[in-house]
Amino acid sequence: MIVDRSTIERLVPHRALFYAGRWHAPKAGGTFEASDPATGTILGEVPDGRADDVDAAVAAAHKGAAAWRRTPPLERARVLKQIAAVIRANVEDLATIDAADGGNPIAKVRADVMQAAARFEFFAGLVTEIKGDTIPGRDGTLTFTQREPFGVVARIVAYNHPFMFSASRMAAPLAAGNACIIKPPEQASLSGLKLAELVGELLPEGVFSLLTGGREVGEALARHDKIGMIGLVGSVPTGKAVMRSAAETLKHVLLELGGKNALVAFPDADPDAVAQAMVDGMNFTWCGQSCGSTSRVFLHEQIHDLVLDKLSEKIAKFRPGLPLDPKTTMGALINRTQYERVLSYIEKGKSEGARLVSGGKPPDDPALAKGNFIEPTVFAEVTPEMTIAREEIFGPVLSVLSWRDEDDVLDAVNSVDLGLTCAIWSNDLARAHRMADAVEAGYVWINDVSKHFPGAPFGGYKLSGIGREEGLSELLAFTQEKTIHVNYSGRR
Repeated sequence: MIVDRSTIERLVPHRALFYAGRWHAPKAGGTFEASDPATGTILGEVPDGRADDVDAAVAAAHKGAAAWRRTPPLERARVLKQIAAVIRANVEDLATIDAADGGNPIAKVRADVMQAAARFEFFAGLVTEIKGDTIPGRDGTLTFTQREPFGVVARIVAYNHPFMFSASRMAAPLAAGNACIIKPPEQASLSGLKLAELVGELLPEGVFSLLTGGREVGEALARHDKIGMIGLVGSVPTGKAVMRSAAETLKHVLLELGGKNALVAFPDADPDAVAQAMVDGMNFTWCGQSCGSTSRVFLHEQIHDLVLDKLSEKIAKFRPGLPLDPKTTMGALINRTQYERVLSYIEKGKSEGARLVSGGKPPDDPALAKGNFIEPTVFAEVTPEMTIAREEIFGPVLSVLSWRDEDDVLDAVNSVDLGLTCAIWSNDLARAHRMADAVEAGYVWINDVSKHFPGAPFGGYKLSGIGREEGLSELLAFTQEKTIHVNYSGRR
């Protein structure tokens, strides 16, 4: 199934910036094209915001924040639940837009939309947990703390889950009483515009803004002196750039960045289960475009060949196809730049001596010739110093390494400067816990992979980011703590 431009223009009628409760043309009047990664079809124009638009949105958000912070917590929760209901009611339209604009299979994108709705409900349920503490003191005095919103916050999100990130990353800031400005991904902005259409009127004027555009919008948000905190889901270089800009105003940051994540299989692990975990953990459905993908697999030498023998059967279920076909199990890379980048890493793997087990090229299907498709790719005989074992590719490329000594494999797992996730497979829970304690990663699965759980904080070590999302800690991160001391004793 292919959706044409007219269908998407009908589904996304507003091609403007949203702030102050209204749609606004970008002040400089610029636009850029949205295109379907699977077919190259142009899906219409997207407004190209600039720094002047950021100034206008922040001014409106500053006014909105003053009223929203005084809104009772349970009333804020009611609005968040209403947003969740609206999102659920429009799941088909939102999934269609995201599949066409982002290149991911529609069956999985529907789950993204529902996950975004669930995130609003989750944080709506936590609004009464924004609590302070009391501190013991002498008679006749009281010292306590309270948590208050920053006022205006901004979040910049990535293209691999366009709607889910744009929607869900505003839930915690809103629950905490902030006005929130969302910058959707430049590469896939259309579902963000639909989000503004659906929920913009549910919030008081200025409380929610959505600004499409490129680097200038992101830099302006990070530098703006009226924004108290900025969050990013993105690459390490972008995270560093945001942090440098935020430093000009000592702005608080929440960064969820890249990963070069490991799956470690011990000799007692079930080879069939490990093979399945390899394809699930690599997120081939999303073309490997996931920061949490376990793209480095360390197989103990005793089960190495058994697992690889089973892998071909598992990987056969993932074949590139048109994203709007309900049977498609693997979508397209986001754009031609990323497509060429992934192919260059595949060539690098070959030139450095890795053995190509499967994939490594575009599919032969002529119906996919115009899209950014690459087959699921697996390299064996990879060594820790190879480029494909050290750098985040953000594509469907899985590197398999063999190991013998536990200390050596631990050193190899921790040798990269990223540390987002890790999966450990063993029936010896003592050994698995020992490895889980020692790996330098923020989110570890034992005998599982890839799953997220409501309330479980997600975030990374080292260059994989700062802070945690998806739990109470994310909500509290969008507050600042104030200490108040009261002397009612009549003496000093």
